[in-house]
Amino acid sequence: MAGKIEEIRVLSVERLKEEENSTRLELLNLRFKVATRQLSDHSTLRAGRHQLARILTVLRERELVGGAE
Repeated sequence: MAGKIEEIRVLSVERLKEEENSTRLELLNLRFKVATRQLSDHSTLRAGRHQLARILTVLRERELVGGAE
């Protein structure tokens, strides 16, 4: 699990924001699939939420340190 957050920490702020947007869009699509019963594996929704949380955590860390914009 530590490897996932380390992979995110090496990304630039711009790349993190791109990843945040794409993850949010992916989660939106997954929620639609759940609502229409097209998604058979609900763990992908949970994994997406965890990925978004990791990205937001790293962005917040950088904001607090003063490294963001």
